[in-house]
Amino acid sequence: MTQQLPQVPSTEPEQTEPELAAVRNFRDVGGLPTVDGRRVRHGVLFRSGHLAHATPADAAFLGSLGLHTIFDFRNEADQKLEGPDIELPGVRNVNLPLTDPADGAVFWKMVRDGNLDELREILADGKAADRMSATYRMIIKERKAEQSQVLHALAGEAVPALMHCAAGKDRAGLSIAVTLLAVGVEREAIEADYLKSNDPHRRYKVHRSDNSSTGMSPEVMELLSPLFEARAEYLAAAFETIEDVWGTTDRYLSQGLNVTPEIRERLRTRLLDES
Repeated sequence: MTQQLPQVPSTEPEQTEPELAAVRNFRDVGGLPTVDGRRVRHGVLFRSGHLAHATPADAAFLGSLGLHTIFDFRNEADQKLEGPDIELPGVRNVNLPLTDPADGAVFWKMVRDGNLDELREILADGKAADRMSATYRMIIKERKAEQSQVLHALAGEAVPALMHCAAGKDRAGLSIAVTLLAVGVEREAIEADYLKSNDPHRRYKVHRSDNSSTGMSPEVMELLSPLFEARAEYLAAAFETIEDVWGTTDRYLSQGLNVTPEIRERLRTRLLDES
């Protein structure tokens, strides 16, 4: 059977998203409103899960977007698990791990191999959600150089750009959120886009070494669920960290990420519709 190439998104806000066979959580963040009445331009900033398993039709669609740069926020453990991104002709691939390989290896071993007793010990009673919130706080505080590099690249020649991690939810979601903050997108709109990662067709498919009824039991999947959900509390933890450490978003951008007013204006020129 011949696979049909998904339709390229138009500049219209109501454009139906493409159905990609082996790339989860893909979307164009165009159309999101800013506090001063502008909108993110369509066709300049995309997000998704990893591209390692993209089909030829998926690759053809991604190649049709005119991408300049793909930012891959996975670490070595993630890449070992899923594989490297596919190569798209003429597209620059930039790997900027936002979590450590050791943490990634422990995480995936827990997800894939942890038995019920181990998962209860590590994840029950709110510990899974606490773990996720702590990761978001860590990225804000400790991955400033990487976030700065992304914003400076976007202000230069890196657009159109696609950001992804493994599921396209946490590391990519947070990097998209920081980018949107930098150009003045409303926080409610940032959160609404972030929460789209919970749509059933976007969710990361959890694989377990034990795929029996015991290994994939409702309790096991419930314990793992907070790790693969987009929760407003996780994003709130990131925003609260910005305010706790720097006081304001402006100070976070200028002092934490070395993003000057001139760079922010170039970002707005690159990413926003004409005012």
